[in-house]
Amino acid sequence: MAQVSEGEVVAARLVQADGGAKLRPIVLLRKLPGMGDFLVCGVSSQTQRAVEGFDLVVESGSKEFAQMGLKVTSVIRLNFLATVPIDRMERRLGSLPDDMLSLLRAKLAEHIVGSKQR
Repeated sequence: MAQVSEGEVVAARLVQADGGAKLRPIVLLRKLPGMGDFLVCGVSSQTQRAVEGFDLVVESGSKEFAQMGLKVTSVIRLNFLATVPIDRMERRLGSLPDDMLSLLRAKLAEHIVGSKQR
């Protein structure tokens, strides 16, 4: 893929636990400095794995669903983060509304910063 933008949902080859690679949907959270890789989070149809208050479930009947290019109700998993180079991204599926991307980033930032000072 030549050009991608933050907030897009794309299909990318991700390394699985068995060492193989599988085409999976991901959300591009933020372009990283340097080589142009992206911080991404995974998207899964296994909504039972959603962490309440952290991950984001997107229902197939919601107004945002069609724009995202997903096939079934899915969970955007902030618990599944990766750095992915553009050359592992194969095709665009859709995009998140700006407010949904902002919410995901805010949840992740809040978790990283935390409430306890060390």
